[in-house]
Amino acid sequence: MVPASRRHFSRSRLLTRLALIASTALLAACSTTVPDPLLIPPAASEMTSEPAMIAVPAPADQAAALKAFFEAYDQAELASSPISKAYRGIKDDDYGKLDEFSDAAEIRNRELDQRTAEMMAAQFSRASLSPDDQLSYDLLLYRNQRSASIFPYRHYRYVFDQMNGAQATIPAFLINIHRVESEADAQAYISRIRSSAAYIDGAIAESKEREKLGVLPPRWVFPQVLEQSRNLISGAPFSAGADNGVFADFKSKIGKLDIPAERKAALIAEAREALSGSMGPAYRRLISTLEDQQKRAGTQDGIWRFDNGAEMYRALLGYYTTTDLTPDQVHELGLAQVARIHGEMNAIKDRVGFKGTLREFFAHIRDGDQFYYPNTPAGKQKYIDESRKAQAQVAAQLPRYFGRLPKTELLIKPVEPFREKNAGKAFYNDPPPDGSRPGIYYVNLYDMKNMPSVEVEALFCHEGIPGHHLQGALLSELPEGAVPPFRQFSGYTATDEGWGLYAEKLCKEMGLYQDPYRDFGRLQLELHRAIRLVVDSGLHHKRWSREQAINYVEDNSADAKGGIVKAIERYIVYPGQATAYMVGKLKIEELRAKAKAALGARYDDRGFHDTVLLAGSMPLDMLEKRVAEWVARTRG
Repeated sequence: MVPASRRHFSRSRLLTRLALIASTALLAACSTTVPDPLLIPPAASEMTSEPAMIAVPAPADQAAALKAFFEAYDQAELASSPISKAYRGIKDDDYGKLDEFSDAAEIRNRELDQRTAEMMAAQFSRASLSPDDQLSYDLLLYRNQRSASIFPYRHYRYVFDQMNGAQATIPAFLINIHRVESEADAQAYISRIRSSAAYIDGAIAESKEREKLGVLPPRWVFPQVLEQSRNLISGAPFSAGADNGVFADFKSKIGKLDIPAERKAALIAEAREALSGSMGPAYRRLISTLEDQQKRAGTQDGIWRFDNGAEMYRALLGYYTTTDLTPDQVHELGLAQVARIHGEMNAIKDRVGFKGTLREFFAHIRDGDQFYYPNTPAGKQKYIDESRKAQAQVAAQLPRYFGRLPKTELLIKPVEPFREKNAGKAFYNDPPPDGSRPGIYYVNLYDMKNMPSVEVEALFCHEGIPGHHLQGALLSELPEGAVPPFRQFSGYTATDEGWGLYAEKLCKEMGLYQDPYRDFGRLQLELHRAIRLVVDSGLHHKRWSREQAINYVEDNSADAKGGIVKAIERYIVYPGQATAYMVGKLKIEELRAKAKAALGARYDDRGFHDTVLLAGSMPLDMLEKRVAEWVARTRG
C-alpha cells in the first residue's frame, strides 16, 4: 500500500518529476537504497549532467529506477483522485475532498498516461529488464494504448444513467468507503457532503455539453435516474420521515466514536446543515436538468445512432475483451455458446424427469414458486444464509486448488435501499491494502423474483470465493512493492470477469451444485454471459431495439421478466463491457486445458491458479504468455 503519510503533489509537478525519476535514481545507485523520487527537491533537474551514467545503467540500477518511476506514476494518478485514495485506504489532506468531474480532468488523465508511457520508453531499455519488469513495462504501454483507444469517444458516454450514473456515486462512496475513526474523519465526511454540490454541478455541466453533440441516454433512462435522485434527498433532513441514507450512515458512524456527547451532537448538526445547504440544492438542480433533458431524449437504444457509433463500438469491444474480435465475431461466438449451454441444460431437464421442451422447462423454473425464496425479511435472510453456507463449503476446498489463500474477511450484505431498485443483482467491493475494510459481496434482494434460489451457489462463487473476493483480496494482500501499484489496483474486464465466470464452474469441481436444479442455475448464469455476446452486439451493431433484445432473452433463458429488462437496460448504457465475461472465461479454460496437456502428471491446479492471479490483471494475450512461461518452467 501507499503510506497515508506520503506527500501527494499536484499533477503538474508530478508530470515534471516523472521525467526525472530514472536519472535521479540511477545517480544514487551506489547507495543501498533509492531515494523516494517524490521527495526530491525541484532543483533535482540540475543533477542530470552526467549522461554516461544514465545512458548505460546496470540492470539492478534499472530495476530500482523503474520501481521508483512506477511509484511516481501511481502518486500522480492518486493526486487527482481523492476517491481512489479512499478506496485504497489512504487518509491524508485529501480525505475530505472529492474528484473533479470535468472534461478538463479527463484530458489531464489522458495526458498523464501518454507522457508517462513516452518517458518510460525514453528512459528505460526493455531488453535489460528482468522478465517481471518487462511485464510491467509492457502493461504500462498497453494501458496507455488502451486508454487512447477510447479517449476520442469520451463525450459519447452517458453522464447520468441507471447503472453507474454520477447521481449515485457520492452517496454510495460515503456510505460504503468513507471510514470514520476519529473526529477529523467525521469532519472530512461533512466536507465531502459539502463538496458533493461541486461534483454534481460538474456532472450537470458535462451532461449539457454532451447534449450539444446529440448525446443523451434513451428516454426510458430518465424516469429511473430521476427516481434515484429524488430518493437520495428524501427523508430527514430534507423532508419528514426516517433519516436519509447518508444522514443515517453519518449518525451511525459518529455513534461509534469515543468522543463527548456534545461533540457528537455538534457534528450531527454540521452534517445536517451540509446536507440541507449543499447536497440537497445540488440534487434539486440535477432533477431540474434531468426533467428538462427528458423532453428531448430519443427512443433509439444502441450507440450505432451516433455519428461515430460503429467505430466507438469496435473500440469498446477491444477495450473490454482485450482482443481484436469484430462485432460480427462476437455475435457468432455468442450464438455458438448459447447452443452449447442449451445442450447441457437439456441433459439436466431429462435428468430431473421433466417432460417437455427446453422452453417449457425455462417456464417451469421461471414461474415455479419453489425456485424462489419469499419476498419477505425471512426469505431475504434465507438467501443470505444459503450464500454463507456456500462460502463455508468452498472455503474448505480452497487449499486443494490455490497455493496462496486470502486472509481478508468476506462479508455478505444486501444492497442498500437507496440504490437497490436499479442496481445489478450482485457485485463485489475489494478490500483496501491496509485491511481496514473487509471485502463485501452485495446481493440485491429488492425483488426476490429476480434472485432464483437455484443460482445462489453460482452467484456466490462468482462474486465471493473462488471468484472476485479471492482474486481481489490476494492482490490487496501482496507485500508492498511486489508489483507496481498500477498492476495491483487496476484491472481488465476480460481477465477479472472471465475469472469470475471460470470460478462458477470451478465450484462444480469443488463439490457444489449437488442438486441438479442448482447445477441448472450455474448453467443459467453461464447462459447469461453467452446471451450478452448476442444482445450487446445486437443492440449496438445490428441495431436491435430494446424490445428485440428483451424478446431474445425471454425466448432463450429462464430469466424472470424483471431481471431481463434490467439486464438489457444495463447493456444499452454500458456498451461492450458485458461481452468480456465469456471471452475471458473461454480463454482461461483454454489455458488450463493446454497446461494440463503439456504437463501431464506435473500439472498442479495450485500452480496454475496462482500464475493466473498473483501477477495482477492483464490482457488475455499477456496472460497466455505468462501461463506458457509457467508451463515451460514447470516442465524443466
